[in-house]
Parts: sequence; C-alpha cells; structure tokens
Amino acid sequence: MTAPFHIEGEARPGRWVITCDHASNRIPPDVNGGDLGLPEADMNRHIAYDVGALGVARFLAEALDSPMIASDFSRLVIDPNRGEDDPTLLMKIYDGTIIPANRHADTAEVERRLNRLHRPYHTALDRLIQARPDPVVLAVHSFTKQFVGRPPRPWHVGVLYAGDTRLALPLVARLNAEPDLCVGDNEPYSGHLPGDSMDRHGVGPHRPHVLIEVRNDLIETEADQAAWGHRLAPLLDAALRIAQV
Repeated sequence: MTAPFHIEGEARPGRWVITCDHASNRIPPDVNGGDLGLPEADMNRHIAYDVGALGVARFLAEALDSPMIASDFSRLVIDPNRGEDDPTLLMKIYDGTIIPANRHADTAEVERRLNRLHRPYHTALDRLIQARPDPVVLAVHSFTKQFVGRPPRPWHVGVLYAGDTRLALPLVARLNAEPDLCVGDNEPYSGHLPGDSMDRHGVGPHRPHVLIEVRNDLIETEADQAAWGHRLAPLLDAALRIAQV
C-alpha cells in the first residue's frame, strides 16, 4: 500500500514548508476499485485536483530551497484541505457533477478514508513543520477561471488568509506592485475556513503562513509552472523580510 503523500527536498535548509493539498487526481485502488465513476474529462479538471499546482509548488520549493509535501489522492476521495467535521470533506456533487462513488459513502467509509489518507497526510505535514526551528507554511493551490453558470474570474493570482495577516498583507502589496497582475485579496475565496489545513497548521499554532491561488489556465504547462514558481519565490522572500516573523 503506497503512502498517500510524497515529500521532496526534506533536507533543504530553508524556512518555508510548501504544501500542495490538491496535487493529484489519483484514486487509490482501495476506493471503489480506483474509480469514482467519473469520465476521464472530469477527472482531468479542477473538480478532481488543482491543475498545475503541483508544478508551481515544486518549482517554488526548489527556488526557496525548502521542502514540499504533496497529497497523492484526489480531493474527490477526501479533501485534505478540509477539517474532519467540514460538510465538504467528502463531496457528492461538485460544480454540477455528481460523484457516483461518493453518493452512498457512509460514516464508516468516511472514517476509513480519513484513516487511510487524510490523517497520515496531516501527520506527515506536522512532522515536517516540527522538524524546523522557525517554519513558515506556504500552501499552493490553483483555481478555475470559471465555474459552470457563473461569471469569469478576473484574478491571475489570489492571496488567502484569515485573522493572521503578518505575511499575507506584505505579499499582497508585493504582488500588486507587479503591473501585469490582477491580484485577489482573499479572492476568489475567503481564507477563513475553520479547521482547514492553514487553520490547523498556521492559524492555530500562530505560525507565519499564507495560501496562494494561481488561476489554472495560466499554469497548464511545465514551463508556465516554472515561470510562476520562479516569479513568486522572490516576492515571497521579500514579503517575509517585511513581515519580520
């Protein structure tokens, strides 16, 4: 049985711990035989994973000389960016698409997926953070340009945060200084989601942290992912110096 996550650059000395909660569209074989009942086209779009986010996270981790942890299971199996009591932990319909293998998932099945996938991922992330004397947590996500039946989203990149703005606001300022970017300040979502990954590993322990969302049509290729990773890295380092945390 394979681990539900992988870590790259664990020995790197940088302060940052980069996470990619929605890195993969993989369905483990022990979940409905490795098939949620969706066509390949649905499994290759944003409902199944954050398109392009893994590549951006990987290039960021290299540029920041810091480790990265990425999930190896689809958010549709169970969402590692959600708290265990969040009603969207296991989605039965997403962006107009019914998830057949989740329709009748009961409490026992949710608990099994938590034990097999969600909890080991967060245990490994916590271990990675605790191994560093002064960690800074950076979550990398991507968002779709448009949900079905909704208006297009104008932002190229968003910075999400809750009550702790020490790192987020300097980063928003640095991004806003880039003349070609439309920057979302707590857009396209609010950064306040009690029990989520950043709440658990950043807000709760009062660690410096921030979550970045890049629009997924901008990071479809490896070259685009590398470009965004190398563009964001110096802005993140500059924001950290300004924050003085």
